[in-house]
Amino acid sequence: MAQTQNPVKDYWSTETYAAAVPFAPHLADTLVQSIEFDPTDRVLDIGCGDGKFTTSFSPSVNYVLGVDSSPSMINTAKTLEYGGAATDFRVVDCRHLEEDAEVMNGNWDKVTSNAAFHWILRDSSTRISTLENIFQSMKPGGTFFFEMCGHGNAPEKVTAFMFALVNHGVPIETAEAMCPWFYPSDVYMKKILEGVGFQVKRIELYTKKQELKKSENGGLEGFMRLIGAQMLDILGSEEKKNSAMQQICRMLRYGTTREDGSQWITHVGLRCVAVKP
Repeated sequence: MAQTQNPVKDYWSTETYAAAVPFAPHLADTLVQSIEFDPTDRVLDIGCGDGKFTTSFSPSVNYVLGVDSSPSMINTAKTLEYGGAATDFRVVDCRHLEEDAEVMNGNWDKVTSNAAFHWILRDSSTRISTLENIFQSMKPGGTFFFEMCGHGNAPEKVTAFMFALVNHGVPIETAEAMCPWFYPSDVYMKKILEGVGFQVKRIELYTKKQELKKSENGGLEGFMRLIGAQMLDILGSEEKKNSAMQQICRMLRYGTTREDGSQWITHVGLRCVAVKP
């Protein structure tokens, strides 16, 4: 989930997230299946969102602490079943894990994240310190495994947002500064992870076509409204936001729509497994 500057505006809700990106909790399924869990494991889930990803591994561990910047998503996470594991979920700005004592003193066996670091690590001023905090919070021998969007992810959506904002009078420099996503290469991520002390066991980029299934608050428009809410806020009025969204969807319609009317985007994921020596 997104991490935003204070005062925090919560751009997320369980209902719109589930409609727009129902596939998100499953992006790391392949990665999770490759991890060996122990029934005694204590796990920190960073950017845990609504907790659905957490359920993919919680039955195999002892305790999970999930942290996320969205109060709405945390409230939902507290209502799910986690297969007998003890759980706690709390609102934390994941760029500043040092502000939560339990996070930092958790002595975690494993730390994980799914579909969140491309938001959390966008802030270059806290990118390295966030990874340093994760490293510090873990047991020696602990495993850090995560999945995020990587370099080359849905470039058409970034271009469409930039065009629409500039076309509505936003300076290109402002639009660039407000872009909330960070899509790193595997080479860069390996370098900065090793720089804070991790041993990277596996890191890779992969590409897949992802369908945006049409439903209320779903499909192409629902997806773009959800992920681009922070950028659209620059425009102020709902009239301008709706006008920009019409342009964005019109620009993307040709390249994303198949003959049967289904809509697809190019998803580039980055998955990684690293250990603390």
